[in-house]
Amino acid sequence: MIEARNITRTYRTRGAFTGERVVQALRGVDFTLPKGGAVSFIGESGCGKTTLGKILTGLETFDGGELVIDGVELSKVPERRRAQYFRRIQMIHQDPYSALNPTRTIDQILGDPLRMRAKETGDRTGSVLDRAAELLELVGLEPDGVLPKYPHQLSGGQRQRVVIARALTVDPEVLIADEAVSMIDVSMRLGILGLLRDLRTRLGISLLFITHDVATARYVGDGGELHVIYRGEVIERGATDTVIQSPVHPYTQCLLSAVPVMRGLEEPGPDRLVPLGALDERTETPGCLFAPRCPFADERCTGAHPVLDRTSGVEQEHACFHPVPRRVVAVETAGQH
Repeated sequence: MIEARNITRTYRTRGAFTGERVVQALRGVDFTLPKGGAVSFIGESGCGKTTLGKILTGLETFDGGELVIDGVELSKVPERRRAQYFRRIQMIHQDPYSALNPTRTIDQILGDPLRMRAKETGDRTGSVLDRAAELLELVGLEPDGVLPKYPHQLSGGQRQRVVIARALTVDPEVLIADEAVSMIDVSMRLGILGLLRDLRTRLGISLLFITHDVATARYVGDGGELHVIYRGEVIERGATDTVIQSPVHPYTQCLLSAVPVMRGLEEPGPDRLVPLGALDERTETPGCLFAPRCPFADERCTGAHPVLDRTSGVEQEHACFHPVPRRVVAVETAGQH
């Protein structure tokens, strides 16, 4: 459904005291999202995940590379016609509290895009209100108790379900979930994650899941691919379970080491890795981007840039000169917690 080829994005800012600053948000990202499939991107804050999601929905532009949607290269499509392709890709935003207009009721929030969709397709069958009720039922909400309300009258979990229902009003083929459960109460998260999995199964919708939570990536992206991104560059990718159970890149191993472990069930061992220092987006290096924080970096790592590739004895692709599979910590899926 979506194929990204060497996507790059660079931001330039100018400060009164710092001068011009260049930040490479994406550095040649490649991935393929099949129809009805799932791809997850994990990484710490500031690594480019949200920028990628905005590019895929047309909310952000990209500097280089090629974006292909359902076999059509967007660079060959006039800008005025690109909206019809981006409309097939909808984003579920991170914050359900700011994603909905507080001055409009839920029936108004869902009704506007439904009327626009009906006008475009020429579909005059059925009322907008009936279709809004169907969508709310699809996402697990009671229409009579939700449609007349304003967003502030709903819980966080209910708001996020309304956000998902609004995304479904235009019959999308791809949903991009950007940290879709990070601002929801823990007790509500599993319901939203289960809903996303159910939409893949029932509607055949492709799902791109953006998160920093390894467990949710494993649950939602079951059967798909997991991409680990660091400073705008994919440094490890492969089948979701393979990457999580046998990570080979030190950065992936550090991410897994950050997963909380219940005291008494499993004590943190010496194989739990901690990065050397904090993320610094301003420091550029001719070698591996993770080398300044990597506990295993040597002269080769700081002098040459590793290329994403697959080596003997390792199932997934990785960008590391010293790939060593380590089972850092047991990560259960969200449904097993």
